[in-house]
Amino acid sequence: MVSAFAIRSFIARLRPEDRELYVSTGGSTKEARYEADHAYVPVRLLDLDSFVRNYVEVYDKVNDNDRAILPLTRVWLPA
Repeated sequence: MVSAFAIRSFIARLRPEDRELYVSTGGSTKEARYEADHAYVPVRLLDLDSFVRNYVEVYDKVNDNDRAILPLTRVWLPA
């Protein structure tokens, strides 16, 4: 899990005009979420499941160059 210290270190390098997304495959501590929520720039914390859900939602709107970085293949399953 990402710690508050890691988030504070990440935030310290940001400029006021930045908008950031921090993805942690192991999630984040309550203190880390507090640091992100109270940062001087918008920082959104996502765990791996949230990242995948969000990426699938916007995938059709992403341009081809960006889609090539993390391509998805649609799989159909019977209900």
